[in-house]
Amino acid sequence: MLEAMEGSNKRKREDMEQENGVDFGVDLSLLEAVEKSEGTVQVMDVRALKKMVLAFERRLRDNLEARMKYVDHPDKFADSELELHEELVRLKALAGAPELYPELVHQSAIPSIVGLLTHENTDIAVDVVGLIQDLTDEDVVEDSDEAAQVLVDALVENNTLELLIQNLARLDEGDPDESAAVYSTLATIENMVEVRPAVSESVCEKTKLLRWLLTRIKPREFDSNKQYATEILAILLQSSAANQRRLGQMNGVDTVLQAVALYKSRDPKSGDEEEMVENLFDCLCSLVMPVENKERFVKAEGVELMIIIMKQKKSAYGSAMRALDFAMTKFPPACERFVDVLGLKTLFAAFMGKIPVNKKNQGERYKEELEERIISLSASLFGKQMDFHGVQERIAC
Repeated sequence: MLEAMEGSNKRKREDMEQENGVDFGVDLSLLEAVEKSEGTVQVMDVRALKKMVLAFERRLRDNLEARMKYVDHPDKFADSELELHEELVRLKALAGAPELYPELVHQSAIPSIVGLLTHENTDIAVDVVGLIQDLTDEDVVEDSDEAAQVLVDALVENNTLELLIQNLARLDEGDPDESAAVYSTLATIENMVEVRPAVSESVCEKTKLLRWLLTRIKPREFDSNKQYATEILAILLQSSAANQRRLGQMNGVDTVLQAVALYKSRDPKSGDEEEMVENLFDCLCSLVMPVENKERFVKAEGVELMIIIMKQKKSAYGSAMRALDFAMTKFPPACERFVDVLGLKTLFAAFMGKIPVNKKNQGERYKEELEERIISLSASLFGKQMDFHGVQERIAC
């Protein structure tokens, strides 16, 4: 069943809308770096890398010394902070030469870079988040797998995951720059998982990311970061039973159901919001894979909610049927609840071809997928584990 979910979790960044005046698809610091180059072209090799690392370490040392010397006089270390910012921007040029990542690690620059995620100046921490995102970007490391793995391993060893999530807690999404940094943090997590799939479990084991994501998807209002939070959550749950169980223990099933319930009688207002709803259903389908989460789904009246969504015949119709399919497979209590709340009437309407059609789901493939779900649901209802005669009697009624 998970095959139906694959391929839907990768974000289409080129379609990201501008949020609060900030274009999440454009890295302004890269433009800044280009402007500062004044048209000169620097060949990125080992020598250039060492020079950049030395300059960065020097500015870092100067800033730390200035902060210690002028603790109560921020204006006296402001210049050193600006110079440190400029060096972090220059380091982004390394994204153009991912083959040099092993040398970057060898130069012991990673601990210094990552350590700045705890810098008192949030702007510096934001610079670091943007730098790590650029260095791990999928398009950058696409043809440099081994080099990317060396970098990600070094990041993990230096507690980058923990520091990234800790930094999330102090970011104010009311500030456009910090809101963009939240997006960059989520993008970095996705990038690292792409390079090292094991990161998906380690980040949930070592940090409070799952808890943060659950909190982030609760608000009723839609925004781009909420959308991305649902996508990251779907990625973390998709192929990890451990993460599915962890989230279930955090009341995750109920939280995701509440987020889905907002669309029980209305359609998303945009393509991005529609994608977010699909992400939520992907999360739900993954969540109900473990038996204990199926139990939580039934207890939280998830079966009833999915039937209500199907009856409303909105765009989430097919997604609700898919979630029911996952929840009822090899789990008789869910099937019995489905029959008890008169779900058979809704299922038979679909069986007879009364399927809502709109711009989103008018294709033949959509109808074929629904037919497959109908057959699968029927198989669950009449499976060996079910009280066949009891179900048959209710059908007759």
